[in-house]
Amino acid sequence: MADPRAGRLPDDPAEYTMSLGDHLDELRRRVILALIVPLPLAIGLFFVAHTLIEWLLLPLQRIQMAWNFPPEVQVLSPPEFLLLELKLSIVLALVLTLPWLLYQAWRFIGPGLYPRERRFVYLLLPGSFVLTITGILVMYFLMLPLMLQVLMLITRGVDVPPQLIREAQKPAESALVIPIAETMPEEATPGQMWLDADGTVLRIAVPDDDGHGVQIMQTPLQGRSAVTQIFRLSSYVNFVLILLLGVSIAFQLPLVLLLGGWLGIIDATMLRQKRRWALLSCAIVAAVTTPADAFSMLLMLIPLYALYELGIILVATLPAHRVLGQDTDGQESA
Repeated sequence: MADPRAGRLPDDPAEYTMSLGDHLDELRRRVILALIVPLPLAIGLFFVAHTLIEWLLLPLQRIQMAWNFPPEVQVLSPPEFLLLELKLSIVLALVLTLPWLLYQAWRFIGPGLYPRERRFVYLLLPGSFVLTITGILVMYFLMLPLMLQVLMLITRGVDVPPQLIREAQKPAESALVIPIAETMPEEATPGQMWLDADGTVLRIAVPDDDGHGVQIMQTPLQGRSAVTQIFRLSSYVNFVLILLLGVSIAFQLPLVLLLGGWLGIIDATMLRQKRRWALLSCAIVAAVTTPADAFSMLLMLIPLYALYELGIILVATLPAHRVLGQDTDGQESA
């Protein structure tokens, strides 16, 4: 009798039988083995959590710098930053060890499947991993920057009425004149101030940490803006993680359709006929998994419907009999 704990799955599930107590013991064993890897990894990632936060803030800071918003986020409570580091460490450890977690789950359910049935799992698991990585890359490099840019620029048109600004301005006895510089001064001195060519960014030269040079500090001038775009760090990170989760799940759509085709629930012809309903369903999913604006919804809708079309291709080209290595009449192919 083959013992899957020894490394080899049985050819016939009937050869490997266990009592309920043995199944529970095996489940406990697999859970312990599954946690052995992510827990120490999460502890190690905690010590580089600052780098993880900088990585997540990079798309936001690029938009802030490009449109003269303050390149900063806020922390509003003493334990907020520490708890955020712990959360990021745990989430990233689970993501990085996902293949190991799936392998332990496979070692638990694998003995109950016939070798021909395991072929489906051997195709689904790598496909799910590839689609998840693709979804993460698309979200981070394409969807997130575009969403942030649109959501942040919405507030740029909300200004304080000019008459209120004029009423608040009073003649000063000695006005401070700040020069406007087209380019950065070649040798700035501590205390030197200047405005950029547009008059929207104030730059100040201050001594650097070692006291032997200067560093340039800058701040956008938003005197006419009625809305200040300064984000809370935990809110921004939660927004990114929720978006990441929604995209990762949405990118599994082709495999869901493929599994439905293997089970005989759907086929390629039916999927082609239901394209209108599929587009409507994708729009609903996009509206639920993105912020409440039309542009973000469109950014999710386009790849989601493209994944639906990919699912049609997979259902048409990878029917169950082909995965099993059989002819259409059920006989094993050579």
